[in-house]
This record gives sequence, structure tokens and C-alpha cells, in this order.
Amino acid sequence: MTDFSERLQLVSDRIQAAAAKYDRDPNQIHLLAVSKTKPVNAILAAYEAGQRHFGENYLQDALTKIENIKLPDIEWHFIGRVQSNKTRQIAENFSWVHGIDSIKHARRLSEQRPKNLPPLNICIQVNLSQEESKGGVQTNEVAAMAREITDFPGITLRGLMTLPAPEQDFEKQREPFRQLRELLETLNDQGLGLDTLSIGMSNDLEAAIAEGATIVRIGTALFGAR
Repeated sequence: MTDFSERLQLVSDRIQAAAAKYDRDPNQIHLLAVSKTKPVNAILAAYEAGQRHFGENYLQDALTKIENIKLPDIEWHFIGRVQSNKTRQIAENFSWVHGIDSIKHARRLSEQRPKNLPPLNICIQVNLSQEESKGGVQTNEVAAMAREITDFPGITLRGLMTLPAPEQDFEKQREPFRQLRELLETLNDQGLGLDTLSIGMSNDLEAAIAEGATIVRIGTALFGAR
């Protein structure tokens, strides 16, 4: 096995174990390999090991990779801060955007999504910890934003994501994920039909799975430290 294959197996084992412990269907938990800053050959090694979903947050670096890796079943996720001058390139090159935090950006992505591509899947980023250094919508603003953008053409609102402050204690890790799950459930009670919680990274994926993660964003545990 290659180094990546071994790390991928270890992460997959963690996902399977957490799914079993918390009565989750492992087929409903998708692994997003966070390949930001990693070279093309690392992504190709991951692809050969069976990984198909990759997350990037530096747009120009990502576009170079997308241009050089012409494999039809790769799915690219944009996980960085969305900026107005970058929405067209994001709309044209990605399948998912994790981290929409303004109606303006959602509208631009909607208008700029090429008509020959399927709708762009998006998640609203929620700033549960109210950290000024992080993007995201305040909790009390999410419902109104979700209702407004859900009918935009060219995009499909799939769910919510968050980047909580790091915690070592397992129960403290669970708390923001629980809050996000409860917010998703509230939105679904209002008829929005969302199906995605993009939560959890290398150090807290078990806590995220316990609280309903459907996408875990894993970088270090797969590719090693940056």
C-alpha cells in the first residue's frame, strides 16, 4: 500500500467505527480530502487510492490543478472564503461551495453558473462561535438567507457548514456540531429539505459524526501536516 492508501484506510476505519458507535449509516458520511497546498502528484496518488472528492480553498492554485487533472469522475469542492471577484471562476469549475455567507455571493454564483453544468451545490457557513476572524452567517440570520437563495437558478442549497474553534474535549467538540444539526432540523421543519452537514476535520471527525455529519473535511490525517 502507498502512504496515502494507508492513511485513507485509517481515516475510513475511524469513520466506520464512529458510524457504528453512534448508529449512523456509514454510506451517508462522505469523505472530502482537503488537498489545498498539495501538489498534483499527491492528488493523483489519492485518486489512485480511490479518493474522488477534493477540497480546495486557494482559487488560483485549485484552477491549476483542475486544468492539469482531467479525470471525469473527480469532484472539486471550493472550501475557502468566497470573494466577489472570484465567483465566476468558482461557478465555472467546482461542483460544491462550502462557505457561502452572503446573498450577494449566492446570487452571483447563480447567475454565473454555466447553463450546460448541473446546479452548483452550496452550503451556508454559520459562524456559531461569533469569531470575527472567521466568515459565516450569524445563527439568527440563516433562515431568512436560506429562504431567499433556495429558489435561485443554477445553484442548489444543500445544507450548512461551520468551522468551530478547536477543542480537545470530546463533549466540547460536539456542542457546536449539535447546534448546527439542530439549526438544520429547524430549517427542515420549515420545509427547506436540506440534507448536508459539512462538519468535522482530522481532530474532531468522531464528534462531527456523532452529531450528524454527512461530509467530513479531512486534510492532515490524509496528506500529513502542511
